[in-house]
Amino acid sequence: MPTIAQKRDTFRELHQSGCFVIPNPWDVGSARYLVALGFKALATTSSGFAWSRGRADSDVPLADALGHFEQIAASVAIPVNADFEGGFATDPAGVAANVTRVVATGIAGVSIEDSTGDPVKPLFDFTLAVERIRAASQAVAGTGVVLTARSEGFIVGRPDLDETIRRLTAYAHAGAECLYAPGIKTPDHIAAVVEAVYPKPVNVLVGGNYATVEELADLGVRRISVGGALARTAWSGFMAAAREIAHRGTFEGLAAAVPFAEVNGLFTSKS
Repeated sequence: MPTIAQKRDTFRELHQSGCFVIPNPWDVGSARYLVALGFKALATTSSGFAWSRGRADSDVPLADALGHFEQIAASVAIPVNADFEGGFATDPAGVAANVTRVVATGIAGVSIEDSTGDPVKPLFDFTLAVERIRAASQAVAGTGVVLTARSEGFIVGRPDLDETIRRLTAYAHAGAECLYAPGIKTPDHIAAVVEAVYPKPVNVLVGGNYATVEELADLGVRRISVGGALARTAWSGFMAAAREIAHRGTFEGLAAAVPFAEVNGLFTSKS
């Protein structure tokens, strides 16, 4: 198993050139399967993990999130980025303190977003948002952890490209090493963000069938994640089969399931 420092070096190198997919597991089993498929890095998903705990997204306590990061990072030999939502704090000092705790879990990257959770005022004020990223950057300084700054306007009802670019550019100047605007989908929007923060890498979220890895790479995207989409896909199969049993008393949905031996074989010790 590589050391934490080696994983962080690997993660940093991945951001230097090319384009890579960083899929989002929600537990150790899904993480290990993604490793077996050959992915070079993983990212946690706050929503996927919350659902596995019977909670809504953004309703997981800080201690649980930290434990989850530590468990996932220790279970795989590739780098893991922590979806740290808004840093579990509002003020920059609180964000910095919590990011310091994240670093101690063994992750290779951490993402901080600028959404407030308040539908009336869904984004932190610009100045505060920048200071939060600056504080997070200072917290990871010298650790090798890659800081990703997210601007959430397109997924919280404020789809303003100019404001998104203004924020991402400011976050880059404040120390963010990777920039991320979940919800941007069109080639023009993606290209505009890539150009605005160049040469720093951009992460694009793909939650549906509207782009390919090749197309995003051609636009200059460096990193592609899927957020909670894999977890939603798993929930979709489970919910459909369970509903059929509950409402129809039939079991047709189970026939499409992967055989027991195949799933069990993924986790059978080879030693």
